[in-house]
Order: sequence, then structure tokens, then C-alpha cells
Amino acid sequence: MLSLRTLPIIMKTPRTIPSAPSTPPSPHSLPSRSTALRTLTSKKPRNILTNPTPTTQEQEDLKWVALNLSRSELYLPLTFPTGQTFRWKQTGPIQYTGVVGRSHLVSLKQLDNGDIGYHFHSTTASESKFAVARKALLDFLNVGISLTEVWESFKASDSRFVELANHLEGARVLRQEPLECLIQFICSSNNNIKRITMMVDFISSLGNFLGTVGGFEFYEFPSLERLAMVSEQELRAAGFGYRAKYIVGTVEALKSKPGGGAEWLAALRKVDLPEAIVSLCSLPGVGPKVAACISLFSLDQHHAIPVDTHVWKIATRYLLPELAGTSLTPKISNRVANAFVSTYGKYAGWAQTLLFIAELPSQKALLNSKEEKSPNSRKRKLGGITKVPKE
Repeated sequence: MLSLRTLPIIMKTPRTIPSAPSTPPSPHSLPSRSTALRTLTSKKPRNILTNPTPTTQEQEDLKWVALNLSRSELYLPLTFPTGQTFRWKQTGPIQYTGVVGRSHLVSLKQLDNGDIGYHFHSTTASESKFAVARKALLDFLNVGISLTEVWESFKASDSRFVELANHLEGARVLRQEPLECLIQFICSSNNNIKRITMMVDFISSLGNFLGTVGGFEFYEFPSLERLAMVSEQELRAAGFGYRAKYIVGTVEALKSKPGGGAEWLAALRKVDLPEAIVSLCSLPGVGPKVAACISLFSLDQHHAIPVDTHVWKIATRYLLPELAGTSLTPKISNRVANAFVSTYGKYAGWAQTLLFIAELPSQKALLNSKEEKSPNSRKRKLGGITKVPKE
């Protein structure tokens, strides 16, 4: 059974920052520092299973190629809009578009038979380039890991996954480019999804333009060299607040790494999790939780547990009830991470992600409402879901 060594954790309280503008400014026309930033209004969480199309533009007639991944292996609405990545956009009903392998613009769609269809938005790609793009897509989707087998191991470890499987199968952990993932999660620190997305959109727009799909513009993620050309003042003017100095500092730190920052990050895929966490925490603006997110979503550290107040509450409800009523400290964070690994094994990070999705207000309500419609009258409450015992 895997275990995590206790890591030194320093918890910081960031200063209050102004809200971001309602739309991110173009990198070519940054607003002045005196420009007032409008307050973002929070929206009621939507049920991510209903997939309302975010644009009224008519979708182009795309030709879909089957990926031969069943719904139980990948369900798009339970994978993309759940906080793993902020670069992919919903461009149609059960359709998401993003970039893989740095420069391949691709759309994914859940087909009527449950399979995943994909379409690369390029009219000049040769057969060899198409093969490279497809390989990058499969790598990004982590298809080398059987989600069906992972679910079976979770069911054996925790009976709650037997019930969750009826509603959350297909929620997959992605394998992102490390630099892209790193910058996104620095933006995510003490932030909300709307502001994170606007910041990530601004950073992305510094890269090469790839095309427009569903009303959204898509870009290559900028290289370290391109990111190094952006000043802290420009990022602050764009609404990044205190995160601006962390992004600039991290880019500078990566550029100084022997062999290059991208290579240094990629090498963390081959080290133990504690070493990866310590290495990432040496970068400005990266603490233990952000480091765990980067490790889980881009560095093949499948048992990394990003512990925040939400995950801590899940742990106190299901794994460590004796911690209920305590405060989330560095020591408690390590206990929570170890409890997940002890229970779920080498894919503990995937289990934590699934339990997090199940606790989203929209999903929790959906799970309960479906059970209330059951003809069985005897129900046993089990955390955020209800389970009907066998007669």
C-alpha cells in the first residue's frame, strides 16, 4: 500500500485583491492600472449533466471519427467542466474543444451510441501529422489507464462507489502538459472558476492563434520564452493581482533550470511524489495543494491528493470522522492525504476527484433526486447519496 511522507507545509493567507474584469483584455490593448475592475457576480451552480450550449452560433458540420472509448471510459461532461483544466470550452451539445500536443486544435463529442467522436480542425494536416495529433489526444486523455478497472478497485475498497458508479462513470483524470497545468493552477489559488478562466484565457492568447470554434478563439499555450516577455505590471493591469508576481517569478525560475524549464517539469513524472511536491513548491506561488493538483493532472502522480477545505470535509465525513470539528492544518492535511492513499491505493487521486465531483451541489442534488424516485420505500442515507438496501 502506498504512503506519503509528511511534507513541510507553510500555509499563507493572501491579501485581499480586486475582482477581475468581466472580460479579459487583449494582450495587445491592456487597460491602464487605474481602470476600475468590475465585480464578478457568482452564478448558481448548474447541473453539468444537462450540458447547455454556451453559444448561440450555429455549429459547423463536423466529421466525427470514433475514438472507440465507451461512455463508462470517458464521459465528457464529468471530465472537462470539473476544475481539472480551464482551457477547454464547451462548443456544442456534449461537445468540448481544446488543444492537445501544444498545437493540435480538436473537438470531442459524445456520440449517440456513447462513443467519443473527435475532429481535428486542420485542412492541411498530412497523414503523418494526423497520426501525431491522434497520439497526443490519446495521451492527453490518459487512455492507457482502464477506468473500468479503476472503478472496480474502488468498489472493492469502498461500497459507496457501487452506487456512485451508476451516476459518475466516465469521469476521467486528464494528463495535461506540465507547464500549461502549472500556470493554470497558479491562477487558481484562492480564486473562483470564472476569474481563473479569464486569467487562463489571457495567458493563452499570448500564444499562436489556432482557430475559432463555437465562438471561442483557441491558441497554442505560450512557450516559456513568450511568457518571459510579459511583465508583472501587464499581468496586474489585466486583473491577476498578487498572482502576477508569482507567474513572472515562476517563469524566471523555470528558465534558469539546467536543460530548460519544460524538461525539468517533465522529469518530475519519473520521481516519487514527495520529491515532485518539494520540487514544485520551490517555485513562487506554488504551495502543497497547487503542487498536488499539478502532480495529479500532469505528472502521472495518480495518488496525489490536493487537500483543501472541500476535500478535508469529505475525509472527515467518510474516512476520518475523528477529525470532525478540527481545523485544517499542515499536519491534518497530511493525515487526510495518507487516509485517501491507504483506502484507495495507487489511484487515490482519481478517487478523490470522483468524490469531489459527487459533492458538487448540482451533482449531490441529482443523486438524491434520482433515488427519491425509486419505487423502493426503504432507503439508507449514505453521505451525500442514498443507497437502497437489498431485500
